[in-house]
Amino acid sequence: MFPHNRAGVVQWLECFLAKEEVGGSNPLTRSNHTGPNNDPKCYSMKNVCVFLSASTVDKKYADAACELGELLVKNGYRLVYGGNSKGLMEIISSAVLKSGGEVIGVTMEVLKHLQKPDVPEMIIAKDLSERKRIFNEKSDAFVVMVGGIGTLDEATEVLELKKHAIHSKPIVFLNTDDFYAGLKIQLKKMNDEGFLPAQFEGLVHFAETPQQVIDLLHETLGEES
Repeated sequence: MFPHNRAGVVQWLECFLAKEEVGGSNPLTRSNHTGPNNDPKCYSMKNVCVFLSASTVDKKYADAACELGELLVKNGYRLVYGGNSKGLMEIISSAVLKSGGEVIGVTMEVLKHLQKPDVPEMIIAKDLSERKRIFNEKSDAFVVMVGGIGTLDEATEVLELKKHAIHSKPIVFLNTDDFYAGLKIQLKKMNDEGFLPAQFEGLVHFAETPQQVIDLLHETLGEES
């Protein structure tokens, strides 16, 4: 897929101008390949994992999911998500696919009957622990949209791993209509009273709109918008 953000375009052009093909591939036909000096970053699409609900909820959340999906494609990101064909999961994955983007679904045995059939790459984990491990392995960044206990479980796991420096991937909460205002206050309280080993601002970011999510991804992934 041709990149839409400035940094991605620059990388793509560098690959093209270098005229260095690996295994018979070239920048016109592959989204992941090596380029000058076998640099794997030239051009490698970033995977953004979005944690969100499979419930059918208020239109304001559905609109945010649709907009975020479209923006991920526009900015050259691949979606990694829970693989479900219901609720917000269905909305964001359909928005990506309809916009010509790429999707990786990660479901598990107990939920495989709910998997979205038109997702080209669907991984079925044996249980919740394996599913979360695959999310972590497949993703370059995490976005947390509105959701329930499952969404919080996924979010707190990547936060805990980042707290212990097991990964340094960006984590962004999309705070649609102040859904996560209480969590933001709680994290600050934990930080102020010494329960976090580092400033929580270094662990997590909060965005108010899907576009702010994209802006934060560009910033934290070291890209230019």
